[in-house]
Amino acid sequence: MAKCKFCKQPASQKFGLNYFCDTECAYKQARATQAKKVSKDASEQRKRDREWLANNKSRSDLIAEAQKWFNKFIRLRDAKENCISCDMPEWEIIAGTPISQVGGIWDAGHYLSRGAYPELRFDESNCHKQCKRCNGGSGRFAAKNKTVTQRYRENLILKIGQAEVDRLEGPQQPLKLTIPEIQALIAEYKSKVKALAGKTTST
Repeated sequence: MAKCKFCKQPASQKFGLNYFCDTECAYKQARATQAKKVSKDASEQRKRDREWLANNKSRSDLIAEAQKWFNKFIRLRDAKENCISCDMPEWEIIAGTPISQVGGIWDAGHYLSRGAYPELRFDESNCHKQCKRCNGGSGRFAAKNKTVTQRYRENLILKIGQAEVDRLEGPQQPLKLTIPEIQALIAEYKSKVKALAGKTTST
């Protein structure tokens, strides 16, 4: 004997192409089919919306996404280093960090700021691991009459050399990235992050 399309019990009544116990099972199956279709349509619409947003991001949206992946790369690249400004190791910074602080304790801190020097925002020599306190402008250097930027510069010279710091501080060409160039940056730093993340977990 045929089975009910809805409850799978033996059934002899046929409604359309399927067998059902009675009209109640037929109605329940119809409602379930309709609900499934609505859910599928909504899922497909969400997918279309995501694809549209991905393909229609503004230039500023793409720059922000590229910056996100670039910053993540910098934090991973410098994972084993101390803060570029105050030179504090991670365990000391954690000890002095309020529990309520969100977003982690490390930033990708630019030596020459993105606002004043946008042409250097994606220059790897211009960006290094920095604790949030130093990146936010608060320093530990009042007693030594040292500012965060001064200490950043001193440590940066030790890390990348005077010539490279001079290059950063010298004249720069304006950064005029096209949409394809920004998309290429996103792909590049996603790949670099993936490579470094894999290396970190395997060591």
